[in-house]
Amino acid sequence: MIRMRGLHGGDVYRNHVNMDFSVNVNPLGIPEAVKTAFIEAAARCGQYPDMEAAKLKRAAAVMLSVQKEQLLFGNGASELFMAIIHAIRPKKTLLPVPSFYGYEHAAGAVQGELVYYTLEEKDLFCLNEAFFSALTEETDLLFVANPNNPVGNLLCREYLRKLLCRCRDKGIYVVLDECFIEFCGLEYSMLPEIGEYDNLILVRAFTKIFAIPGVRLGYLACSNQALLERIERQLPEWNLSVFAQAAGCACAGELEYIKVTKSYIKEQRKFLEDALGHMGFRVFPGTANYIMLYSERLLYDSLLEQGILIRDCRNFRGLSAGYCRIAVKSRLENEILIKAIGELDWTE
Repeated sequence: MIRMRGLHGGDVYRNHVNMDFSVNVNPLGIPEAVKTAFIEAAARCGQYPDMEAAKLKRAAAVMLSVQKEQLLFGNGASELFMAIIHAIRPKKTLLPVPSFYGYEHAAGAVQGELVYYTLEEKDLFCLNEAFFSALTEETDLLFVANPNNPVGNLLCREYLRKLLCRCRDKGIYVVLDECFIEFCGLEYSMLPEIGEYDNLILVRAFTKIFAIPGVRLGYLACSNQALLERIERQLPEWNLSVFAQAAGCACAGELEYIKVTKSYIKEQRKFLEDALGHMGFRVFPGTANYIMLYSERLLYDSLLEQGILIRDCRNFRGLSAGYCRIAVKSRLENEILIKAIGELDWTE
């Protein structure tokens, strides 16, 4: 059995954790309408869920202003990444690093070459024009996260348009991971332009923005119907439970919640950035609901002794000991974290 331990945050099952800053979900918690939907869905557990998720597709299409035929849902974004890989079966996959390990995990499920493009710290680990030289005709698939994880920085639409056009010219499919885009601002999303690029597969999730990671509900949008059908054939039947479908329908009506969340995250992120900066940590700029920082003073073990779990980033390709990621949580939780860091004994 392959052990995934340590490759993701949120391992509260093998650690004594009072506060989890290692996973990046909405600190405002699950919307009340979604909680109600869970309760109502319990009464339908005696029947199979809708295999076509028709009600969810209609609700999400309205929420996202896309055609329902362009949407495909999965048991979390991770299931969709795996389905994409099996549908395309790329002979060569390009992965900018550091970034989310799930891309590498999915790409490794089929025989093919994985090529890593190392982002430079001097560029704040952000893609730039130099990356275009790595796009070759031999490349079949590219994974890009916006915002990137664990750094939290954003790519502008102008850059993404140029990237998508270059990839289209070279026959490269692009998986654009926007799982954290709602925290940054939907004005950065490429979803409104999904119909312009038949090589674009845009992936998001309800998990992070609606604080329901345990439900497992992700979706992708793609205007290439032939490709969409190939991906759908890689998904199991009834992959969405009645709870996931009910939750998604309820989430689709929570646009005001997303707006409030964006404002709250901006405020709390600044609070954490300022506090961490004053304590001498190097804080990398970003807009996501998580912050990457660096310090020669190692935080992970010291905080875990106090029951506080953060994300040690040393196992991200391109990073080393000293890099870590901290979720932006509620003001009270953020204050407790800063106080705990300030009280650490660094004399040992």
